Amino acid sequence: MNASLSNPFSSLKITQIVLCFSPEIDQRVSVRLRSSRFSDPGVLQLDLDPSPASSKKRTPQNLDHCFSSSISVFSERTNFKVTNLPINFAILAFHSLLITLILSNSIPLFSPGLATRTIMDRFTSSPRLMIVSDLDHTMVDHHDPDNLSILRFNALWEAKYRHDSLLVFSTGRSPTLYKQLRKEKPMLTPDITIMSVGTEITYGNNMVPDEGWVEVLNQKWDKQIVSEETSKFSELTMQPETEQRQHKASFFVKKEKAQEVMKTLSERLVNRGLDVKIIYSGGLDLDILPQGAGKGQALAYLHKKLKGEGKLPQNTLACGDSGNDAELFTIPDVYGVMVNNAQEELLQWHAENAKNNPKIIHANERCAGGIIEAIGHFKLGTNVSSRDVTDLSDAKLDHFDPVYEVVKVYLFFERWRRAEVENADVYLNNLKSVCSASGVFVHPTGVEQYLHDYIDKLKHCCGDKKGKQYRVWVDQVFSSQIDSDTWLVKFKKWEQTGEEQQGSLTSVVVSSKGVKPTDGLTWIHVHQTWIDGTTQNTHNDWFL
Repeated sequence: MNASLSNPFSSLKITQIVLCFSPEIDQRVSVRLRSSRFSDPGVLQLDLDPSPASSKKRTPQNLDHCFSSSISVFSERTNFKVTNLPINFAILAFHSLLITLILSNSIPLFSPGLATRTIMDRFTSSPRLMIVSDLDHTMVDHHDPDNLSILRFNALWEAKYRHDSLLVFSTGRSPTLYKQLRKEKPMLTPDITIMSVGTEITYGNNMVPDEGWVEVLNQKWDKQIVSEETSKFSELTMQPETEQRQHKASFFVKKEKAQEVMKTLSERLVNRGLDVKIIYSGGLDLDILPQGAGKGQALAYLHKKLKGEGKLPQNTLACGDSGNDAELFTIPDVYGVMVNNAQEELLQWHAENAKNNPKIIHANERCAGGIIEAIGHFKLGTNVSSRDVTDLSDAKLDHFDPVYEVVKVYLFFERWRRAEVENADVYLNNLKSVCSASGVFVHPTGVEQYLHDYIDKLKHCCGDKKGKQYRVWVDQVFSSQIDSDTWLVKFKKWEQTGEEQQGSLTSVVVSSKGVKPTDGLTWIHVHQTWIDGTTQNTHNDWFL
């Protein structure tokens, strides 16, 4: 099987899936996956209609004979149809073809078209938890070269919260600097991103802007007037052009000059008819924003918007370390955590404004470790990360959990290559036992091989990343049950060595057939494709 994958539908991207049933079955389902980037969009269709030749009374026993069925795949350049199939066989064949197309990426795992829909469409009720976190020195610890605290959070979030909760990053960074940070650190993809000190709100992978928020910020704001007045202060040094945004003007100012500059500048802007707020943080950064802007106001806006949709999160946890995070803790009914390494300006604000508020704590742990601590302190859910479990083989469940299985397998893989696994042969045999003997792995390069053969190759890479700051994490892990004992799990798998990242879109089919929850699910198929814009690793250095 060591050959490149040959996909008969390689030129076809399925953008519409239609199941057409007769009214006598009283069902009709139409699901569309739209994407403009595919040159040959196609339709996969299953039709089930009463057989005109049959006059028998329809019963469950003779249903196959009373209905004729057809399966069609058609587009501008591709046409494929099978007709006159028994209904049960047609449904089974349609199901198999659908999985084949998904795994071969003919149906994209992460459709750009889907990203333009509101992120809330995946929720049928209120999210269980919304975490709103600052990035630098809160979620991201720049003094931790191993990135252990954020990786602990990543494993916890993907295994226990991603499916029914919201992750929001609230950062002072502009979109340019935010994207740069994502390339340097092992960060998850948030559902919502608040940037430029609360002046920009975007949704999903494509970072679709919230136009309603733009309209709010336009009130009593004039960027030209702000530029004119700030140019009169020699104490202000303009930050790089990337940090100057439509609703944000950013400068550097020395700490001993900050208060005087802020007072005088504020008075002058008011006299010019503007309604602004000036925020000083980090002992150096000064940001001028519309009065309605800021991290806190952006969070309040999101709460109002979600409440209007009937999907206000059951709990919200705000997390920060500096002065521009203080507003987050003023929003009603929000829990707050100042991470252990919080700066003096935030601690001072807390002492003056929220010292006796039991909903705000100063954590004992740094950065993302403090966020995990707060989840447990406020009893918002489990706060035991898979990375805190030393022996993953002992982590048994009393129910089937495909997402947890994925998180656990790739954490084992990292430990294997970092030479952090004891009883290596036992672990490898356990991994092999949860993979089907006929299971297949399709490498991002298109090379196809049996899963068991790939696991045998792992013997040769044990410890090959020792001492190289090598990490593995999974992002946006979602599972869907496609029949009574089979799940499709879709996610992004990332590897980082030093500051170099490689990523793949990954789909895994797992089955519970013939196994108990304590045994773990059986891996049947793994299919990967390179993520655009990442370094494409060589076949010899990318495993599973």
